[in-house]
Amino acid sequence: MTMPPFHLAFPVHDLAAARRFYGDLLGCPEGRSSDEWIDFDFHGHQIVAHLSPGGGDAATNAVDGHDVPVPHFGLVLGMEEWRALADRLTAAGTRFVMEPTVRFAGEPGEQATMFFRDPSGNALEIKAMADPDALFAK
Repeated sequence: MTMPPFHLAFPVHDLAAARRFYGDLLGCPEGRSSDEWIDFDFHGHQIVAHLSPGGGDAATNAVDGHDVPVPHFGLVLGMEEWRALADRLTAAGTRFVMEPTVRFAGEPGEQATMFFRDPSGNALEIKAMADPDALFAK
C-alpha cells in the first residue's frame, strides 16, 4: 500500500534561518517559495515554513489571494478522493476557512485545496495536485 505524502505548515520567525536549517543542515530540497513561505521536500513529504513573526495560532499568510491559517496540517489526496471529501464536507455543512477551490491554476503547483478547522480549532488543509508528480515543482 502506498501512503500519501503528508503536508505540514508551521510558523517561523526568519525565512533565511529556516532555509539554512531545513535546506542546508537537514538537506531538504526546496520547492516553491515566496517572500512569505518556503516549501521543502521532507523525505517525500511537504513541509512549509510560513513567515509568522508574531507567532500564535491566529497567524495567517497570503497565498494566491487567500489568507491561509498558520499553523495547519493535512493530506495530499488523489483528485477524485479530494472531490468526494469536499462534497461530503459541504453536504455536512462544514464551515470552511477556505472553500474548496483551485489555486496556482496553470502553474507547476496547480492544486485543489480546502481549509477547515477541527472541533478544537486546529486548521487542516486537504489538497490534491493537478499533477501529483509536481508536489515540489517550482
